Amino acid sequence: QVQLVESGGGKVQDGGSLRLSCAASGLTLSSYRMAWFRQAPGKEREFVATISRFGGTKNYADSVKGRFTISRDNAKNTVDLQMNSLKPEDTAIYYCTASQSSSRDPNEYDYWGQGTQVTVSS
Repeated sequence: QVQLVESGGGKVQDGGSLRLSCAASGLTLSSYRMAWFRQAPGKEREFVATISRFGGTKNYADSVKGRFTISRDNAKNTVDLQMNSLKPEDTAIYYCTASQSSSRDPNEYDYWGQGTQVTVSS
């Protein structure tokens, strides 16, 4: 059974930092492109960042480019999202997800974690 478990969320002030981690089990991580999405209250789930199977290619949403960094460790079955210079508009539930597609469409992703809440106060 595939499981993706996020951790590291919390409350932080405007300009602060958080590091999210996703622990994967039940799948061979190197077979999947990994991504982070987020969903704010009343809004659709949106793409944040994605990383290719061996970490050579990373893509980011324009809203987080230069502030967030995605990374992975296939040996440890983990995917991280370092978030710096956080803003109130980054407040959302953040989800780790796996796909064999390079799409930014959440419908193309096969497995999802339960999410971790990030709250940024002004």
